[in-house]
Amino acid sequence: MSDINVRKEHTLGLAKARKVAMKWAEHAEAKLDLECTMLEGETSDTLEFKRSGVTGQMIVAGDHFEITAKLGFLFKAFAGQFEAETRKQLDEAVAKAEAKAKKA
Repeated sequence: MSDINVRKEHTLGLAKARKVAMKWAEHAEAKLDLECTMLEGETSDTLEFKRSGVTGQMIVAGDHFEITAKLGFLFKAFAGQFEAETRKQLDEAVAKAEAKAKKA
């Protein structure tokens, strides 16, 4: 069982969802010191991330994102905060991307 589980539905399609995921990865690498690797597929991608004490993945599909992560012992006490912040950042990124897509 994962310590963090976040699912976010969207209407972006896979190409735009990939862009959102790549921005999320850039932020995670810069601010959270996570090492991110994107594995592209035909119908969905998997963005794997890790650092000392954290391993996880983001499934990037044409209609949703799904983030799961396992936290090491030192981070488990903050699982709720990490999940809330992850959900907030993903909600904001999707809202921004969907608003931009509607304008185009």
